[in-house]
Amino acid sequence: MNRIFKYSAPALGLLGLAVGGCQPNIDAPAAAAGTADFTSYVAVGNSLTSGYSDGGLYNEAQATSYPAILAQQFGKTGKGPASFAQPSFAPAQQDGSGHVKLQIVNGALAPVVPSAANGYLGEKLAATGSALASGQPQLAAYTGAQPDNLGVPGISVLSSVSAFTGGLAPYGLLNPFYERLLTAAEKPSKDYVTYIGQKTPTFFTCWMGNNDVLTYASNGGVASAADPFSNLTDTTRFGIGYRAILGTMSKKGTVAGIAANIPNVTGIPYFTTVTVAAVAAAFKAANAASPGVFIQTSSTTTPVRLATSADLLTLTAQAVVATGAGSTPSNPLPNKYVLDADEAAAVVARTIQLNAIIAKTARQNKVALADMNTFFTTVAQQGVAFNAVANSSAFVSGNLFGLDGVHPTPRGYALLANEFIRNINNYYGASIPTVNINEYRGVVFPQ
Repeated sequence: MNRIFKYSAPALGLLGLAVGGCQPNIDAPAAAAGTADFTSYVAVGNSLTSGYSDGGLYNEAQATSYPAILAQQFGKTGKGPASFAQPSFAPAQQDGSGHVKLQIVNGALAPVVPSAANGYLGEKLAATGSALASGQPQLAAYTGAQPDNLGVPGISVLSSVSAFTGGLAPYGLLNPFYERLLTAAEKPSKDYVTYIGQKTPTFFTCWMGNNDVLTYASNGGVASAADPFSNLTDTTRFGIGYRAILGTMSKKGTVAGIAANIPNVTGIPYFTTVTVAAVAAAFKAANAASPGVFIQTSSTTTPVRLATSADLLTLTAQAVVATGAGSTPSNPLPNKYVLDADEAAAVVARTIQLNAIIAKTARQNKVALADMNTFFTTVAQQGVAFNAVANSSAFVSGNLFGLDGVHPTPRGYALLANEFIRNINNYYGASIPTVNINEYRGVVFPQ
């Protein structure tokens, strides 16, 4: 799930059963590549592919991205890549774009965003101080050869094709995470489809499309007329763009790979942590006469109304609610902090439509498909027990999602890597070993 923050089947561990004092030996199958060849692996996608976490892109998170984990596990088959290059930041800039950290504030745990005021990560930020055409700060350039992890935070299928930029500056001058990968000559002209087409892999992963619904959803269903990428992407342009991406990577069905579809973003912690019920209870405690939470909606007939359980509040609404927003009809919670019931339904409906395009395109290009929509839903509903350790999608405490409420922790990325492996094994007759997700960290708590 891929949002640039400007502050911007679950696996069960096998337990040995003691019977009559004997411990059975269960031998795992020997690692094998099946019909696939992983000697040159390339990952295409957005922030989920890059390893973005805690509201930023930084070296530690990149090192535990699901493509990095996959490359490691592919190597165990004897047909893995000799190396897997990621566009990491220089050691002196290891914290990259900066990221959120849990700290103790006034005696309570709180996510703290790095800033000039608090100094957190400030001495290690890669930002150069200059701004792109989008107004976002420029990041230190990546100067190595084209990496194998081509994940770009914030990119969508719509923004991957130069014909769809809608009169804005070229995408290489809008997105700092893409801009840092390009040469000066490439920035004004090279779109993402052309960029990824420079690689000649023997195997690829493609996880694109999340931002074609998430950008709209995370902004509370508020699209900007000045930003052609801020609305729900229509099916026609999505189909054109996605077919270009997958056709480019599969070389029209001749290169093996796996595509992943779009999760239901309304089930991630960004939309499930701050609930209407909890906010209404807080207002009630402060004023017994409070009828509930008043919200702005996208409706022209009822632009302000009381929220219901079908309305979703964003994680960022918490700070605004603390100021009293939503407590009265004259001070409703602004629309950008609310994905109202109609908007949420539109997001789910468009996700289903785009996933149908992804599935059909995967079949046409003869590549595997990972149903991440079903997988995310299952994790959200049931959690994941791995080697007797419980993990869930709960914000902060669940181990799987980072402090932006959208992107996984290293443990969450390990879980995603295992789901990719399961689908690759099934489709290509491979025996790629999965990883112990408990060996990867969840949210870091203050010491």
